[in-house]
Amino acid sequence: MKSTLALALLAFATATSFAATDEFTLTIKNHVFEPKEIKLPAGQKIKLQVINADPTPAEFESKPLGREKVIPGKTTATINLGPLKPGRYAFVEEYHETEAGAQGTIVVE
Repeated sequence: MKSTLALALLAFATATSFAATDEFTLTIKNHVFEPKEIKLPAGQKIKLQVINADPTPAEFESKPLGREKVIPGKTTATINLGPLKPGRYAFVEEYHETEAGAQGTIVVE
């Protein structure tokens, strides 16, 4: 009986934590981010879905956020963020960061 209750509470806590996470999407196409600026809520856990629509690998990198992720061509990666403080956080597609459009900003409000 105790183990059943414990499992039920664990399942509820897990479902609650997933429900509290917001999802946002960022797309890389022709080495360009779309959108170039994304607004996220402060103080919340975020799942950032980064879609690499290009056939070649891309690397999402944000030094201010401490995140770096190689995303193979034609795939999607999930980058977990937060909770974040209000501010502006730059990111780049590191393999092409000198090209126009390969940079972006996360604005946390």
